[in-house]
Amino acid sequence: MRAARAAGRPVFGYNRSVEGVEAARFDGYDATTHLDEALTRAADLGAVVVLAVPMPALPTMLAHVRAVAPQCPLTDVTSVKGAVLEEVRAAGLLDRFVGGHPMTGTAHSGWTAGDADLFVGTPWVISVDDHVDPQVWAEVMTLALDCRAFVVPARSDEHDRAAATISHLPHLLAEALATTAGHVPLAFALAAGSFRDGTRVAATAPELVRAMCEANAGELLPVLDEALALLTRAREQLAQHGSVAELVTAGHAARVRYDSVSRPDIVGTVIGAAGWHEELAAAGRAGGVIRSALPIRDSRG
Repeated sequence: MRAARAAGRPVFGYNRSVEGVEAARFDGYDATTHLDEALTRAADLGAVVVLAVPMPALPTMLAHVRAVAPQCPLTDVTSVKGAVLEEVRAAGLLDRFVGGHPMTGTAHSGWTAGDADLFVGTPWVISVDDHVDPQVWAEVMTLALDCRAFVVPARSDEHDRAAATISHLPHLLAEALATTAGHVPLAFALAAGSFRDGTRVAATAPELVRAMCEANAGELLPVLDEALALLTRAREQLAQHGSVAELVTAGHAARVRYDSVSRPDIVGTVIGAAGWHEELAAAGRAGGVIRSALPIRDSRG
């Protein structure tokens, strides 16, 4: 809401938390605790509906959308895409749905944790699955760009595989690191930057971490197996040869590659043209991003 309004968009929203809604209203935002009221208004205006709830709450929200605002363009900001896609399909809302995942956030929750600049210069994944309607995709793309993110087009399954590696696995590693340190009496007194950075996401509400990791179990399990194998190998090398060089060298090299990764602009694709889904998916796979709105076939804008 903050980022969209800062871009000049009319926005209104729902939250089940009375305290959250009151805080938003105190800051001058249009918010309600009545879900169907918000959805009726969205239906009347043809507004884009953005679902910002954890996976366990999604079926209930989708049932309300189906009953009240089934023709509205629909997107989400959930950190898994395949599981959301299946819930949307089961609710009969696939025709108007485009999955989304802004790759940003904090370890804190609630209205006060929000920031109009939260999305600035960050990746916002937008799904380019075969069912996606070009007009709805363009509306979600424009929303992300208005929030000053750059858009990464991706298939839902490919997103989940990548998110397991760079988001869900780090959550579990942060939990393990925090738990391990908690068993050493002096550890917290000595902890500084590396521990703080390595455990930052462990401050996230446990139910949110569970929701994202458990909903993406199919992709997370092999990634977790690989990380455990690397750590086990490092332990064996340390025990037998007194060295962790193999893991440290490989990790350093991978981090250097990350620091030098390029994100070329995607500029030549026309949304809605023949093959546009796969064209965008391939461009995203290669590291390409969208920084300004792409043209839409037959669009007069």
